[in-house]
Amino acid sequence: MNARVEPQLLTQLSNSHLDALEEEAIFVLREVAAAFERPTLLFSGGKDSLVLLKCAEKAFGAGRIPYPLLMIDTGHNFPEVTAFRDHRAAELKADLVVRSVEDSMKRGTVRLAHPGESRNVHQSVTLLEAIEEFRFDALIGGARRDEEKARAKERVFSHRDGFGQWQPKAQRPELWTLFNTRLQPGEHFRVFPISNWTEVDVWQYIEREDIALPSIYYAHQRPVIERKGLLVPVTELTPPREGEEVVTRTVRFRTVGDITCTCPVASPAANASEVVAETIAADVSERGATRMDDKTSDASMEKRKKEGYF
Repeated sequence: MNARVEPQLLTQLSNSHLDALEEEAIFVLREVAAAFERPTLLFSGGKDSLVLLKCAEKAFGAGRIPYPLLMIDTGHNFPEVTAFRDHRAAELKADLVVRSVEDSMKRGTVRLAHPGESRNVHQSVTLLEAIEEFRFDALIGGARRDEEKARAKERVFSHRDGFGQWQPKAQRPELWTLFNTRLQPGEHFRVFPISNWTEVDVWQYIEREDIALPSIYYAHQRPVIERKGLLVPVTELTPPREGEEVVTRTVRFRTVGDITCTCPVASPAANASEVVAETIAADVSERGATRMDDKTSDASMEKRKKEGYF
């Protein structure tokens, strides 16, 4: 994937900073429980949401997380991830609420331009419908500021207006870890307890806490196509185009999402320690290296966030 970090250098890499990051995340999770009436934790079964769930488990105890888990399902998710999502929720005895983009399509609130269009961007509609259905006033997510330039503008407590929209200039100051959680009727917050973490921090924490992940986060054999600098997985939803050659590569996923827009990277990393080494050496962000939908201005993250996206 990139230049390899020598193992002896990793032994010099301290992870003591993880204690402070974990403490901050736990503080925010408890603050949400205290300040809001109907919060929920967005849980996809991906690595960041699993790290967030681990922090919630430490904040409240297994079987005692005081808010439900919410998954917005495009219907095009990797089966390894959705199966792991269900397993982890059951393991923690947490309430899991799943709302589907397909149901929004049946209601007519989501309309695809063509059958092969990615449903990823349309999650915003289904999410806003779930917020209205359950009257959620705070949604806890695993987004990090290092992922993408629009997310770098986020506050930890990110205000959304009565239409569920994000207005960067209307965000509130967060000085001295003081959060303004006041809401007008119909408004809500998106809350990001691991905003200050990096991809390396996440993987170091996964290694330290021995957090189990869906298998596709580690090296495995998969048929792919090389397209526009990305390794597109060959599936029923992403078949090869005319003239494209299918090759089998050893890959892993740095991030997981809708199959139609998520790509793996070439990698032999078979465990968290090896992923840490690769991540330190990476010169491309995880979204830049793996997400097809982030490469088009029409689907830019900032535009989607203003429309209600995560």
